[in-house]
Amino acid sequence: MILFSMIGTAVLLPYLVAVKSLHHHLRRGRVVLLNDGTLTASDRAILARHCDNPVILENADIDTGTCPKGNCWERLTAILDRRGSAFVIQLDSDTVTTGPVPEVIAAIEANRSFTLAGGHDEATHGFKSAREIAAIFHANGPTTDHVQAQAEAALATLDDADEARYIRGCAGFAGFARSDAGRGLVTQFSQAMDARLGSTWRQWGSEQVASNFVIANDPDPLQLPYHRYVNHWEEPLPSDPAFVHFIGTYRFARGNYKRCTRDAIAALGS
Repeated sequence: MILFSMIGTAVLLPYLVAVKSLHHHLRRGRVVLLNDGTLTASDRAILARHCDNPVILENADIDTGTCPKGNCWERLTAILDRRGSAFVIQLDSDTVTTGPVPEVIAAIEANRSFTLAGGHDEATHGFKSAREIAAIFHANGPTTDHVQAQAEAALATLDDADEARYIRGCAGFAGFARSDAGRGLVTQFSQAMDARLGSTWRQWGSEQVASNFVIANDPDPLQLPYHRYVNHWEEPLPSDPAFVHFIGTYRFARGNYKRCTRDAIAALGS
């Protein structure tokens, strides 16, 4: 099993919290990293010590083929290239595992892809056909100019919109089951979206849409229960979360990130 992240020197310390807190509760997984181009020699030495000499890929060396370049597409394509031999978990550096994660362990052991839900509303709807998702969230067309809204509205125009599935998940924490599918589905999907959205499809956020599409169309995928696996906005956390994804500047609201980080570091000694 692989714990995969794209990181750089600016997020080295929070990444160590993210990966070590998750590994503490999983008790498994080898680290593979994608260097955004900024890791220093000192960073690499720290990673070697704390992450058991991880494989470090270079972002510039990843060929995304006909998929977009940049905006985390190198990360997604690198993951899909590696899932043929291992279950791969995509882990963002702005996350903290705060307790036992039996749902994740069960998914790994059953070889089921999984995703963190995008939010409370998204968790209510879960996996649905591409056409249903477009109708639920964008009944009157895209709700914003953001690529995710544009792409989700365009799901209804796919040739297989009634058979293809989608979930409004979060790429900050996602599991990709072992599979020989490779890049086939994501390449086909990306080409379809590019034909509909043009340059918009190459904007930040398109990779998350593609990740959601891939996971939704894997066999028997799992949406992690949102009351335990949450995205932290400017709101109180659940009483006993297992995993928290701290979104953007919301990371610093209410002191939750500091508290969760301190508790996770303390737990590493247990």
